Amino acid sequence: MSEHGGNVLEMALKIGLNPADIIDFSANINPLGMPASLKAAIIAHLTSVECYPDVEYRQLHAALARAHRCLPENIMAGNGATELIYAIVNQIRPRTALLLTPGFAEYRRALQRVGCQIQDYPLDEACGFQPDERLLHVLVEQRPDCLFLATPNNPTGLMPDPTLLQDILAICRQQQIALVVDEAFIDFLPDVAGLIPQIDDFPGLYILRSLTKFFAIPGLRLGYLVSSDRQGLQQMKQLREPWTINAYAALAGEVILNDLAYIQQTHQWLAQQRAWLFDALATLPQLRIWPGAANYIFLRCLRPGLDLQQALLQHRILIRHCGNYPGLSCDYYRVAIKSEAANRTLIAALRQVFNDG
Repeated sequence: MSEHGGNVLEMALKIGLNPADIIDFSANINPLGMPASLKAAIIAHLTSVECYPDVEYRQLHAALARAHRCLPENIMAGNGATELIYAIVNQIRPRTALLLTPGFAEYRRALQRVGCQIQDYPLDEACGFQPDERLLHVLVEQRPDCLFLATPNNPTGLMPDPTLLQDILAICRQQQIALVVDEAFIDFLPDVAGLIPQIDDFPGLYILRSLTKFFAIPGLRLGYLVSSDRQGLQQMKQLREPWTINAYAALAGEVILNDLAYIQQTHQWLAQQRAWLFDALATLPQLRIWPGAANYIFLRCLRPGLDLQQALLQHRILIRHCGNYPGLSCDYYRVAIKSEAANRTLIAALRQVFNDG
């Protein structure tokens, strides 16, 4: 089974349903859909498919640089953030790495591919699934070559304490530990700038960003990496296969960050629906939920023996089970925040599942 969300086709085939009949809460995609500005741009540039993209993606890198007020040389765009995770690991080739668990599966897979020794730093309910100052001591004592950190975390949606995050950055700079910060979901947090403004302070800081979740374009695949390690970025660009970004994905990166109306509309939707869905889930005593900051909610089913994913599939709803995340058991789940109608359907189905039980 897939280690990621959005596996609607796989699940539909298993239970004999049409994928279109399943409401997918397993993938954290903006329910507003692709921005109208991008649809118009694609229509206006339909003939782009008749030409090879610029192998250097100059216009795309310039647009991303303008958005973050840095130089194009500080940015490497990629076929989603996943391509860039592997590019970073192949570039720095760490012998040892520290991973906070639970966490995104591709960090581990990329590190294993280069034979890296991985040390897990477990987060659990006892610590609220949040790192604390113990992590600083571990970094100093073990001094790994690399630390991966997701802000917000996937699957919990939790943001680390801002002061602790700065302390982690300082320790990694002092100890010369490469710090890879995954900000794939940070665009959903309008009041959080992220660490891109601090890249000049530490060349070992690598920031991953994704445009597929916020702008609802997972089929186009577009992410980017920001760092002051310009030499390293240039080497990564030279080593990867040419044309990993298709013409429409490159066009998307040139257009969507300027769509301020769509960005504002997304923030308004999320503020309203996250609060509503969290409060509705909190009324169900069979669930324990965590107040994440992203566009998904992490929860635990407290009813013994209940496979909540399978139970909701009977209602044609797919949620993400988290049992394949290191450190989590099969009673942990993640649900995306969707439209008001979809969210209400989810709550109604959950009530029926628990009442039937």
